[in-house]
Amino acid sequence: MEKPEKIEEDNKEEEDNNKEENKDTVNNKDDKDNKEKTTVSGLSNDLKAWWFKRNNDNLPPGAQSEINLSKYDAYYLGNTNEKKIYLTFDEGYEYGYTSKILDILKENNVQAAFFVTKSYIKSQPELVKRMVEEGHIVGNHTVTHPSLPSKSNEEVEFEIIETARYFEELTGKAMDPFFRPPAGEYSERTLQITKDLGYKTIFWSMAYKDWDVNNQPGKEAAYNHVVSNHHPGAIILLHAVSSSNTEALDDIIKYLKGQGYEFASLYQIN
Repeated sequence: MEKPEKIEEDNKEEEDNNKEENKDTVNNKDDKDNKEKTTVSGLSNDLKAWWFKRNNDNLPPGAQSEINLSKYDAYYLGNTNEKKIYLTFDEGYEYGYTSKILDILKENNVQAAFFVTKSYIKSQPELVKRMVEEGHIVGNHTVTHPSLPSKSNEEVEFEIIETARYFEELTGKAMDPFFRPPAGEYSERTLQITKDLGYKTIFWSMAYKDWDVNNQPGKEAAYNHVVSNHHPGAIILLHAVSSSNTEALDDIIKYLKGQGYEFASLYQIN
C-alpha cells in the first residue's frame, strides 16, 4: 500500500490542515487494508494443480475453468489470434545447461522469461546477471519452492517479497512483475495475494515431462513435442535442467520462426 503523500507546508495553517488530511488518509488506508485482508481470508484456499488438455491440429488447449483467471491477473495463453510464442524457463537449481541456453537465445535473437528461486539467484549470481544484461525477463519463483496453499498469508508474501528483494540486491534492478507458482499449485487465496503484490501469475499451455534429469526423453522427443503442440499465443514451459531441451532448442526456435511465429515478451500479454 502506498503511504500518504508527504506535503511540504508553507505555513502553520496549511500544516494543520494537512495533518487532518493525512489522518483521514491513514484511517482510510487502514480501512482498505482491513477490507483487503478480509477479502483474502474469505477466498477459497482449495488447492488446485494447474492442468490443460491438449487439442489436435495445433489449436490452443483447454484448461481448468473452475477459477476465473483474469480476475487474478493470471494467464496461461496470450492472444490466440496472433502468431506469438512466449518462451519460459523454470530455474530451481542449475544442472549445467543455462549458459548454453542463453547462448542459443542470443544467437537467435530471442528473448525469454526465466522464473528463478532465491536459492537459484544465490547459487548462480553470474547467470542471473547475464539474463538481465541480455534482455530477458527474470520472474519470481519463490524462495523455497513450496506449495503455496499450505502457507499462511504472511508466508506466501515472504516467499515472493524476499525473492524480489534478493534479486534487486544482486542486480540493482526490480524483479520483473511475473510469478510462476511452484509445481503449478495455487488457490484463489494465493492468486489474490500474488496480484496484490503487483504480479501477473503465469501458467502455461505447453509443457511435457522434461524435469527428471535421470530420465530425459531426448532431443527428438523435445523437438516433436513442440512441432505437435505449438499454437498461437502459446506459453511454453521448459525446465532448464533438461539436456533434451538444450539440445533441441536451436531447432525448435528455427522451426517456430519458419512457421511464422514471433517470440514475444510477457509484457505484451493482457
